[in-house]
Amino acid sequence: MTAPAIESKKGNANFLSKIVRNQLFIPLVALLLLIIFNLITDPGFFKVTLEPNSDGNMILSGNLITMIDYASELVILAIGMTLVTSASGGQDISVGATIAIAGSTVLRIVKTQSPDISGAKFAEIIILSFLLCVLVSAAFGAFNGALVAFFKIQPMVATLILFTAGRSIAAWINNNDNISITDKRFSYFGNFIPGIAVPTPVFITIICLIVIAIILKVTNLRLYSQSVGINSSSSRLNGINPKMIKLLTFVILGICVAVCGFIKVSRTSSITYSVIANNIEMDAILAVALGGNNLGGGKFNLTASVLGAYVIQFLTTTLYKFKEIDSSSISAYKAVVVILLIIISSPFVRKLFEDFKNKREAAKAEALKAGAGKETA
Repeated sequence: MTAPAIESKKGNANFLSKIVRNQLFIPLVALLLLIIFNLITDPGFFKVTLEPNSDGNMILSGNLITMIDYASELVILAIGMTLVTSASGGQDISVGATIAIAGSTVLRIVKTQSPDISGAKFAEIIILSFLLCVLVSAAFGAFNGALVAFFKIQPMVATLILFTAGRSIAAWINNNDNISITDKRFSYFGNFIPGIAVPTPVFITIICLIVIAIILKVTNLRLYSQSVGINSSSSRLNGINPKMIKLLTFVILGICVAVCGFIKVSRTSSITYSVIANNIEMDAILAVALGGNNLGGGKFNLTASVLGAYVIQFLTTTLYKFKEIDSSSISAYKAVVVILLIIISSPFVRKLFEDFKNKREAAKAEALKAGAGKETA
């Protein structure tokens, strides 16, 4: 083999190696496999149609729209969970319960109003309920963050408090009543706005992604949270306040939870305290892990986390499509698939592949040298 051919082969190998090592590789491959699987099993899976809904409004309908729509809350949660994981080296398992609190707070404000209030008054009520929901959720986020940052409690242990008590607090806010909002305008934020065919949560998600992208671009939040997550003591010596950074990331997660809670209660115009956002914290953590982010803290890739959230929702939608699979066992099927993906993307497995690749390249180099020696002789 000529020297240029060998160099070309090495260049191709290095290019492929860079692609495989990219943090987006695993979630993209998982997404591609799901697309191929659904195309084979159901060629019409990705069909999107424009149909009238129950109110007679034309909306986009189909599995793809459903997936993108219902992934909205998980994507928004993945934003905050990624920052918390990066800075604290742990995860918040109370986000589902806090969503219940946030949603209950919104309904507490809205339920007292009559369904025939004017548009301007209705807008004021919605804004007030959302702002109060954000304040309450951010306060609970700050509570979790204070336990982690100032009392040095492990994040999962610290957030176990709200995980246990959060839904009871949500029920207490509304005296354990099952609230139902009859004003259809309230459902616009979790479903469709008349005249717009795309689900409203999709636009809310895009706004959240743009806001966090701007924040990470114009501030040092990315650098500071990664520095604190990698080495808290070292970051302190460099003028960073690790306690405040950890607290801030939990507050940001609290705001993300508030947005999710608002969307959740708007979808159904009601709340069931024990069911709302059930197990969503596990999906949020899995989204961060599937994105290849280190759950022990440090560097993160927000795009990978968002992509991981869409993969998990895609997987959920795919499993729901099979009627022979019991809905109660979908979490088990999903867990098996996600665990396999996480293991494949883990640093340990990546190192094994890297070592195997290096051994093969070393063996080839030795073979080439031996062949060159024989030709010389």
